[in-house]
Amino acid sequence: MSKASSDLVKELRIAIRTGQVVIGSRRTVKMVLLGKAKLVVIASNAPPELREDIYRYAKLSNIKVIEAPLTNTELGAAIGKPFSVASLAIIDPGES
Repeated sequence: MSKASSDLVKELRIAIRTGQVVIGSRRTVKMVLLGKAKLVVIASNAPPELREDIYRYAKLSNIKVIEAPLTNTELGAAIGKPFSVASLAIIDPGES
């Protein structure tokens, strides 16, 4: 894992522990549509339709989107989940 990847994973873990993070494609898109997300992270192999929707809606709400250099399986494992995660939205970054 590169330094950028490990830094991202470290910050995501802190945000999950101390802030509010929404996991899952539908919930992420919903938070972006509502303008509640501060940041969105997308896995490198997220479906193209999901990617397009998130970028389109995030642009309308001026929400930053980061493409993680991790697959959905790696992203899920990196944040301590036993399932794959294609996208997540950070609502409150907590101490990260």
